[in-house]
Order: sequence, then C-alpha cells, then structure tokens
Amino acid sequence: MAQTMKSSVHVGPSPLGGKPYVSKWSSRYRGATVQDLEPPAALSLNPTDPISLALISAFERDYTHLTIIDSETRALLGYIAIPALQAQLDAGRVRPEDPLSKAMARFERKGKKYRVITMATPLEELEEFFEGGTGQKQEFAVVTDEDRRFVLGVATRSDLEEFVKRRPA
Repeated sequence: MAQTMKSSVHVGPSPLGGKPYVSKWSSRYRGATVQDLEPPAALSLNPTDPISLALISAFERDYTHLTIIDSETRALLGYIAIPALQAQLDAGRVRPEDPLSKAMARFERKGKKYRVITMATPLEELEEFFEGGTGQKQEFAVVTDEDRRFVLGVATRSDLEEFVKRRPA
C-alpha cells in the first residue's frame, strides 16, 4: 500500500468564498497572524488635507500607503498610494496645495462585501486577500478592529514577503 506525503501547503475552503485557496508559504506561517507582521500604526489624513502633507508624512515614516478618514465620523473613506500620487503630481494632474480628495482612491461601498483584516487574521488569509481572493489582486490591506471602527495599520504585500524571508522554513 503506497503512502502519500501530506503537503504543508494550506488547501481548504476559502474564507472569502469560492474555490479553495492554495498558500505559497503556509509552512512558514505556522499559525502567525497579521499582528506578527508588526504593522506600523496607521497614519490617517482627512480629504481636506493638502497633498503636500501626505507626501511629507509618508516620506518621514517611509510609508507607501496612507488611509483617508472622515474628520468628524472617523469613517474610512479611501487611501492614497504614494507612488500613484507622485505620478499624478509629475503629470500635472494635481498640485501639492490641492486637497487629498482630488487624488485619493475612494472605497466603493455599494454592493461590495469587504474582507475585514484584523490583527488576528491568519497570514494565509492575508496572502489570499493579496492574491485576489476578493476578485482582484491587492497590494495592501487596511488593518482594522473587528467592527471596522478604527484603522490600526496597513499591511502590504512586501510586509508579508519580508516576514516569510525572515522566518526559517
């Protein structure tokens, strides 16, 4: 009777629905969660803040993505990807004194189901989110509390890749 070896690759029903997701790195995650990535605290700005503030703030902290929240309700409205913002500036589509609302990417809320990413989210689920488990590949994830009331941080695809490089197989 032939024995088959079990793979250390996570295969199972997708927590996001649909077909099973196969993780590239599950053998290195070993139960790790988003908290193990140690994402830096989120830096959130308001849509009325000038673009120049976003650039300065991001460069000072070496951030690639900043979240945009409503100044009164603190609701998450969208984000600024600094490389995309720089491209808009270089092309003359926006100016440093323009409000962030002119350049930000807005989260579309109607008819979409969002995947809540918290500090307790397993890294396999974060990887699936980045790889398109929500319908399209993502470069970053906004990390919130369970109720999506507070933005706690931003995790990027490169954060996950760096974690895998640091962790022995």
